[in-house]
Formats: sequence, C-alpha cells, structure tokens
Amino acid sequence: MAQSESLNVALKALEKIAKHEKECGERWAEALTELKNIKTATNNHAARWEKMAWLVIGTVITTGATAAAISLFNT
Repeated sequence: MAQSESLNVALKALEKIAKHEKECGERWAEALTELKNIKTATNNHAARWEKMAWLVIGTVITTGATAAAISLFNT
C-alpha cells in the first residue's frame, strides 16, 4: 500500500511539473513574440531618427558654408 501511495504522489507531481512546463513554454513564446515586435519597432524608429539626424547635419553644414561664403565675398 505504501508503494502504490508513493507512486500516486509521484505521478501527481509529474503531472503538475508537466502542466507547469507547458504554461512556462506558452508564456516564453508570448514573450519572445513581444521581444521580436519591440525589436522591429525599435529598428524602424532608429531609421527615422537617423534620417532626421542627417537632415539636421546637412542643414547645419549648408548654413555654415553659406555663412562662410557670404563673409568671404563681403570682405
């Protein structure tokens, strides 16, 4: 009787472990999907900000070149 009782306890424990592993696997899959979505969104935003940075740099350089040219030709 003690052997069958311990066997039942072990089987219940294995069922709980299997259920826990299944739930953790599902949560991990959801988290992985979210991380991939965040990575995609971050890359899109980075590309946008890079374009904006080049626009600002180009404007500053053009403004500086124009101001230098005006100061050279006005003297």
